[in-house]
Amino acid sequence: MTSPLRSIRSRLTIGALLVVAVALIAGSFAAVQVLRATLTDSVAASVRQDVDTISAQLERGPGRVDAIDDDVLVRLQDVGDDHGGERDEDDTAGPAPDQTNDDDARALPVVRDDRAQRIEVDGDPYLAVSEQTDRGTLTVARPLDGVEEAVSASAVLLAVAVPLVLGLVGLVMWVVATRALAPVERLRRQVDAIDAAGLDRRVDAARDDELGALARTMNRMLDRLEHSQITQRRFVSDASHELRSPLATIRQHAELAAAHPEASSLPALSRVVLDEGGRMQELVEGLLLLARLDEGRDAPVAPTDVDDIALAEVQRLRGMGIAVDASGIGPGRVVGNAALLARAARNLADNAARHARERVSIRVVEQGERVLLQVEDDGTGIPVEQREHIFDRFVRLDEARARDAGGSGLGLAIVREIALAHGGEVTASDAPSGGALMTLALPRSAEA
Repeated sequence: MTSPLRSIRSRLTIGALLVVAVALIAGSFAAVQVLRATLTDSVAASVRQDVDTISAQLERGPGRVDAIDDDVLVRLQDVGDDHGGERDEDDTAGPAPDQTNDDDARALPVVRDDRAQRIEVDGDPYLAVSEQTDRGTLTVARPLDGVEEAVSASAVLLAVAVPLVLGLVGLVMWVVATRALAPVERLRRQVDAIDAAGLDRRVDAARDDELGALARTMNRMLDRLEHSQITQRRFVSDASHELRSPLATIRQHAELAAAHPEASSLPALSRVVLDEGGRMQELVEGLLLLARLDEGRDAPVAPTDVDDIALAEVQRLRGMGIAVDASGIGPGRVVGNAALLARAARNLADNAARHARERVSIRVVEQGERVLLQVEDDGTGIPVEQREHIFDRFVRLDEARARDAGGSGLGLAIVREIALAHGGEVTASDAPSGGALMTLALPRSAEA
């Protein structure tokens, strides 16, 4: 089972929280710094305005300057004080500003001209500006307590707000991820409920998104699995069903020979074993070939002359003493597997030879974009209602075309599978001679 911390939902939530946390912390730090700089600039502007006001009042002549804010410190150093000392305005041309008599004001240092500088007076932060006047060096300072308090309050507010926002974001991401992954969980449960006995079931693929595409892919996979399972079951069923008869025949004759030696002979038993063994070998080879064709294994293909394959079958049948008309064999080339096409031609030829009265006809003709391999016999023909079923596996037809005539019941089924594997088809129809006409139609090679 997947660990909760390793689930996609958890990783999405944690990832989103990390990104948002970094953004919020960086943004909060930047906001505090901007707020500090803005308020400090505001205090600096006020200090410069105080300096300009006091300087203007001092330039009007002796006397006191107008009162300013109580928390503002003002110090005026006499120009004649060579040692940096200070002299109250009362010792010169008139009374000094009120703030000059304040102990804190007397502790103000001279700062760089035209530049607001942060200083500390009696442990408290101030922002001071100094300016040279006709009466001396004027230094004015405003406290920064308000700035620090505002910055501290903002920092505390952000320290409380950021965790709350992160918690809200985490909750929202968890809910969103849960809802987004809910279809995935439903899809997982549907797939998990499909076992070997229920491969005909399919998952819901109605969604028109990535999950719908995934569901359709799974359904195609289930189609392949179901087809493979059906093929395996059919192979096992066919093999067990068809091999039972020759095995039973061999066992019956062996038991008879063992129980009543006088009723049988070694040559007779050997003949039965050889005949039934050959029949089993033919069945097994046919079933294995059908299994490979069912699995859709790609066989090597190359340009193949169908007329050469047909002529080889003509020579083989004539060697067996069967009369064959080969006058209709013309040129015909397809792209395919020569061994499989030769097997299809042989099965058609054997089927025709098994049911022909006197003659078999083999033709190869080109018809448009197809090459036709036609095998005709002059037997009893095939009823119309059975012409499609004769290509099924182990189909038994009545009368002259019963399997007792020598076939395994797989020959025509193999022909159909080979035709389908080459993009063609095989059909049965009436022959002019009254028998059956089997036609294997294959796509003509472009090089022909």
